[in-house]
Amino acid sequence: MTRLAAAVFPSPASGGNHHGRRYITPFNHRTHVDGEWLPGNPPLIGPTSHAMWLGSTVFDGARWFDGIAPDLDLHCQRINRSALAMGLKPVKSAEEIVALAREGVAKFDGATPIYIKPMYWGEHGSPGSVVSVDGDSTRFALCLFEAPMGGHGGTSLTVSPYRRPSPETAMTEAKTGSLYPNSGRMIAEARSRGFDNALVRDLNGNVVETASSNVFMVRDGVVMTPAANRTFLAGITRSRVISLLRKAGFDVHEATLSVEDFMQADEIFTTGNYSKVVGVIRLDGRDLRKARSPARRWNSTWTGPSAEARVKSEPRSREAGAIDPVNRLQGRTPEAQAQGWRGASASAGCSRLQRRAS
Repeated sequence: MTRLAAAVFPSPASGGNHHGRRYITPFNHRTHVDGEWLPGNPPLIGPTSHAMWLGSTVFDGARWFDGIAPDLDLHCQRINRSALAMGLKPVKSAEEIVALAREGVAKFDGATPIYIKPMYWGEHGSPGSVVSVDGDSTRFALCLFEAPMGGHGGTSLTVSPYRRPSPETAMTEAKTGSLYPNSGRMIAEARSRGFDNALVRDLNGNVVETASSNVFMVRDGVVMTPAANRTFLAGITRSRVISLLRKAGFDVHEATLSVEDFMQADEIFTTGNYSKVVGVIRLDGRDLRKARSPARRWNSTWTGPSAEARVKSEPRSREAGAIDPVNRLQGRTPEAQAQGWRGASASAGCSRLQRRAS
């Protein structure tokens, strides 16, 4: 697990204390801003900053673990698209962000997975309008912190009473912080009823994702996920999962799906950059613990003592195109492993998918 410091910090730079409350703050994190790497939680915005006042923030998230950073380039490309959608002006190229991220990763000991979070925000409003952000005031920061991969015990979902906005009502095609309070209240409401997360619909009543990740279902061996309709971000990990399943010979459909479709699913799993692939063990009154959950079956192979010993005993390659850590566990090339999936059930394929989605 990552090292955590539970402490009351006297300074806003440490981000630990607010009105006497004590917060758990990641102990080991570093932020690159204005040409230098800073430890802790440096104060970057003030009460007159447009970002703090009116929400002009965008971010993205990538992962580093076992010597690899899957799709880092795609995440760095996406944050620049998000910035443009917000009216900000990217001040770094995607290639520059990738290079900074790799520089930052080298400052950690490599023992714990790292979350890589590039961010842009606006400092000022446009001339003549406080509300509209001035793109020329855009600032950039890159924050890295240790964060173990989570969700391996499975997750529970309930249908949320709240909805995702449409692109006519919110900046749904940007990964912006302004969308997350809606996600936060979805999760808070779900947890108030004993669930971990929420299954979320759009304004038309169709399921689109969970409050914090994309979602898939399997029925009669067919894998389905909500079709991208601009009300949610069709994630980078989602795309990787779809590609891996199709290459492995599985029938994968992006479709308009209802709550009833999910209630009748043989299994459900979620995908996202933070925890990759997580099995759903309960959806409202449906107990899915007996389903062949991809995450639970993945855990027995990936996190078991024998698997851990094999990983530690083998050299780690950081070169592009090298056999990834998952396939090193199996002692097979990606091509050979994919060939071995063909003819297997969709559920069994999802088990191996967790290992390769990373």
